[in-house]
Amino acid sequence: MSRTFEEELKNFEKVIQRLSSLALFPKKLEVRGAENFIREGPNIIVGNHVGSYKDVAVLFKTVPRPIFFTANKMIFNKEDFSFLVRKHLYRSMKNLGLAIHFLLNPFFTLIVRYISSNIARVGYIPVDLYKGRAEAVRKCQEYLKLGRAIIALQGRGHFVDSDPNPYVSRFRHGAAVMAYNLYKEIKLDVPVTPLAIFGTHIPFGVPATVRVNVGPPMFISQYWIEANSNQTIDNFRRALEKTVNLLFMELLRSR
Repeated sequence: MSRTFEEELKNFEKVIQRLSSLALFPKKLEVRGAENFIREGPNIIVGNHVGSYKDVAVLFKTVPRPIFFTANKMIFNKEDFSFLVRKHLYRSMKNLGLAIHFLLNPFFTLIVRYISSNIARVGYIPVDLYKGRAEAVRKCQEYLKLGRAIIALQGRGHFVDSDPNPYVSRFRHGAAVMAYNLYKEIKLDVPVTPLAIFGTHIPFGVPATVRVNVGPPMFISQYWIEANSNQTIDNFRRALEKTVNLLFMELLRSR
């Protein structure tokens, strides 16, 4: 009999936590509003995304339940994943990043081999991000129907200089579309949990405090406009974006 994701996760939980701690080292982690997390049943978690893999590590350490991310299917292949690691280091630290990758190549090779071999067993959904997001939305809806929690971070995982708000990018429609489809098709009003993250943009190895602010769940039924799907989806998208911005500003004021 095949094992469920939750059963598989128990075998990897300690490894996930150790890798997450390594990704955040030597940063401290503070969480506000943890009581707002949905502990069971379908849930979409949305938040800003400027810290690349560090945002993923933060969520593994703060969300009190198994979670699923959509991920570029390239990370399920050792060679492709290694290329993405080099690309990220160069984007973050230019030539210094390439030098670090060269010096620590044996270490990176072990990590890449382990993650690419086991990542599907710890909550990642492989999708081809270069062929549109319809496949990702469809797969996420399937997992939500099973009562699972989906992560939908908003942003490119790094600063975009041209963005007027580099910390909280303009939200895409994906999370709102998922919530709309499930409510319209089966009257499943999925709670969407907004959160803001600050501090993961600081490079690896630099001491800092990463702060997370979690808001109460939001529901698309509260933004529903009968016979106008586009307006409903966009209203909910804008409400989620506004809420994450407010949560982020609370973090800045509390520093």
